[in-house]
Amino acid sequence: MQKGAKPRERSQGTFIIINPKDNVAIALNDIERGAPLRLQRSRHVVNIVAKQKVPFGHKFATERIGKGQAIRKYGETIGKTTKPIRIGDWIHTHNMKSIRGRALH
Repeated sequence: MQKGAKPRERSQGTFIIINPKDNVAIALNDIERGAPLRLQRSRHVVNIVAKQKVPFGHKFATERIGKGQAIRKYGETIGKTTKPIRIGDWIHTHNMKSIRGRALH
């Protein structure tokens, strides 16, 4: 966990945002579809509703991410979207393509 990062206890789900540059949060327990999630972004609060079930350890979007745009986790780009992603969408192989672990050519 990055220095200063704290789990965010919110409503029906617990999650963490690892780096302020991230556009995803990580579920620290299963988050049910429809669960209200509240996160602090700078000086304003964002209320999110989980659009799908988000399994423990998986990502969900904390902002809209257009098709082909970067998914940021750890403050780094870890993948690109394969279709538009809404706030609260579960992010996994069905809507992103990882760029991590690929050999350099």
